[in-house]
Amino acid sequence: MSERDDERAFLAGYRPEDYDRPSVAVDVVILTVEAGALRVLVVQRDQLPQRGRWALPGGFVGLDEPLEIAAARVLQRKGGVEGVYLEQLYTFGTPGRDPRTRVISVAYVALVAPGRMPKPAAGRQIAAIEVPWAGEAGGPVEIQGVEGELAFDHGAHVALAVKRLRGKLAYSPIGYQFLPEIFTLRDLQIVHEAILGRSLNKDSFRRRILASGELEDTGRREAAVGHRPATLYRFARRSAI
Repeated sequence: MSERDDERAFLAGYRPEDYDRPSVAVDVVILTVEAGALRVLVVQRDQLPQRGRWALPGGFVGLDEPLEIAAARVLQRKGGVEGVYLEQLYTFGTPGRDPRTRVISVAYVALVAPGRMPKPAAGRQIAAIEVPWAGEAGGPVEIQGVEGELAFDHGAHVALAVKRLRGKLAYSPIGYQFLPEIFTLRDLQIVHEAILGRSLNKDSFRRRILASGELEDTGRREAAVGHRPATLYRFARRSAI
């Protein structure tokens, strides 16, 4: 019997029900920068378990569904956002993290400009993130305006997303994902400060960004402002990916 015949025979008799299998879910950390603060979209659970608690948008992965498609589906259907920067973050698999059964969660992070975020509504809010640690030290974060901790281990998802974002900001033009197509240098500095959780020197920041080659001068300036109009720029590349 050939190797191919052996393979066919093995698969014909294989019984997946003979083996324990965990469930797989995706959860999406949807981040934005608004009013100088890093914020996350959270939804209130309307079903058991942990009904009434706030959580990240999430859902189970279909048997024939690629992970990235499942994440995009959750982002659109439960987060109200589509066509934005979406990156796999981490896999959370601690036994007991979900009281229903053994659930492994593949977390994703989505970066969204404020104008593309859905409006707060009943059962949905855009909550500020308070980060008590500096740099990439890592650790728990607090979600403002949310009573108690997030459902399951979703607080750890958010904390890791902040740590990842801070790390990538040093070598990737990730901050532009939080801005509209046209923006000022001040707008970009506010984004960086919100992500890093600290103030930046204006002159040093401007010199570094202008020398990076990441910006295109649009030849336009702000309109209808009560101060000297600032130059308007755009990101020179289409994506930070």
